Amino acid sequence: MNNYIKIKNLYKIFGNNTSKALDLVKSGITKEELLEQTNCVLGLNDINLNIPKGKIHVIMGLSGSGKSTLIRHLNRLIEPTYGEITINGLNVLQLSNKELLEYRQKNMSMVFQKFALFPHKTILENISYGLMVQNISEEIYQEKSKFWLRRVGLEGYDQYYPNQLSGGMQQRVGLARALATDAEILLMDEAFSALDPLIRAEMQDVLIDLQLELKKTIVFITHDLDEALKIGERISILRDGSIVQDDNPQKIILNPSDNYVSDFIKDINRSRVIKAKSIMKKTISMKKEDVPIIDSEMVLEDVLQKITKTKHYFVHVKDNKNKIIGKITLKELLNGIQRPNKESKKYA
Repeated sequence: MNNYIKIKNLYKIFGNNTSKALDLVKSGITKEELLEQTNCVLGLNDINLNIPKGKIHVIMGLSGSGKSTLIRHLNRLIEPTYGEITINGLNVLQLSNKELLEYRQKNMSMVFQKFALFPHKTILENISYGLMVQNISEEIYQEKSKFWLRRVGLEGYDQYYPNQLSGGMQQRVGLARALATDAEILLMDEAFSALDPLIRAEMQDVLIDLQLELKKTIVFITHDLDEALKIGERISILRDGSIVQDDNPQKIILNPSDNYVSDFIKDINRSRVIKAKSIMKKTISMKKEDVPIIDSEMVLEDVLQKITKTKHYFVHVKDNKNKIIGKITLKELLNGIQRPNKESKKYA
């Protein structure tokens, strides 16, 4: 796996005398104790994270968990108290202000929760903004902006102003503006959380469809597990500034690391999220003629419908090359659908 973004031993402490506070945090003091003893706030606590190129990596957690603080370290909108951040081998913490500005313009784009559009500029001018500051010709940035206007489904709205568009349309403009610069990294901080549920689901689909083609490195912040499971190829869950679990969505649902994570997933409809490949038993046995074959990406709800329509108590599982790679029995299927019987706790 190509670890494009590497975060090592990253700490962020807000307040005065952060050197003393850092020593206390490293010695094991809690967030609450730190605030009481030093009047400092622990934002991030020893974050170690590897994010591969061309994937959507979701960082999620409740309010105050540190997720927005973390993403703002990648483009140095927030400076760390301690730690390392390298992107494609470049130590971004060593960049001068001028180098950092140039790096942001060419390599990173950001999509915000509140759209952050210029109200006095047209839609086309908003999309063009990131290109204009790169000092490229008007002909080129106009052409690129119109292309991305079409790609996000807003053709014909180029001369409108933001207040003439719905929230979902405004966020499409924000996405087009971020993509127009052709930056490799896309930072999305609660980008869809201000939208109505139906528009939010629509924007998630737009992002997924674009990503299939573009293969950007996307760091996506959310507090919503359904959204994280839908778009994330890997999910990091934060609590009080620390990563409590970092894994692919399937493993997080099947094997939550603690009660905090269990509380996040307890209301998830497992049958609609867990895939056949996650619970199958690997096998090289030959298929009987009339035993159903299901795709490894099929969710358990669909597998259950398939298996109950047959006289057999199991199905074979195939990969994308139509090779049989495993099987699932009815008992294994029901165990996969059933929620773990773990005591759940509430967290503020």
